Amino acid sequence: MLRVGGTNCDWETKLALEDAGAEAVVLHMNRALREGLSSYHMVVIPGGFSYGDYVRAGAIWAKKLAAKMGRELERLVEDGRLLLGICNGFQVLVEAGFLPGFEGRSEVPQASLAVNESARFECRWVYLKNVNGGRCVFTRLVEPGAKLRMPVAHAEGRFILPRGREAEYLERMKANDQLVFQYCDEEGRPAGGRYPYNPNGSLLDIAGICNPRGNVMGLMPHPERAHFGWQLPDWTRLKEPPSHGDGALIFRSAVNYVERELA
Repeated sequence: MLRVGGTNCDWETKLALEDAGAEAVVLHMNRALREGLSSYHMVVIPGGFSYGDYVRAGAIWAKKLAAKMGRELERLVEDGRLLLGICNGFQVLVEAGFLPGFEGRSEVPQASLAVNESARFECRWVYLKNVNGGRCVFTRLVEPGAKLRMPVAHAEGRFILPRGREAEYLERMKANDQLVFQYCDEEGRPAGGRYPYNPNGSLLDIAGICNPRGNVMGLMPHPERAHFGWQLPDWTRLKEPPSHGDGALIFRSAVNYVERELA
């Protein structure tokens, strides 16, 4: 896990990865700059409010990453290693040009995570549908079309594309199997932009995407807050909580890939 000032979900993510079987460490970006990333199979940019989210959410950290670690992160992706951005991390990866990443990292962002249509911070559990066809490494253990439940906590999560190029970019993302999660209702039906099923007004109910290769993913919901069964909001209604929540599938998928393909 990389962290900077304002990051606040790094240790929860570390714990989830360790439970999934990984050896995980939390690195401040300054230490990562000194030591490099060549010995790591996966880099996670966790949630929080990096540098206070001044300017735009994730923008400051994204510029620092692009300037100081851009080429190293590009090599990581080119080598088939994994890059995951959760909430603020998703915002960072979009601002830094790693997602959608049609031809690799772009110098100019190809998408944006704008202010929620409600114009307020949205903190709630939501339903997601796995719409990926198998390209995304992080959903290899999630059944196609499966409905998952995770919490969101953000003020800027509305996924949008450049004005006038929405149809073109969406078609490219669909053709590349880059759509990963879409917001849905409790029955698994598309949210269709309906609030609160779609908590931010995202285009096409998009909650998470990957790059064309499938080894870079960003999502707004927090899998680390839905990893253990006792984290579920309604576990007290049961005689005992399940061992794990839906978020565990994300981390297990990543760890399984590393063990099978990279170790």
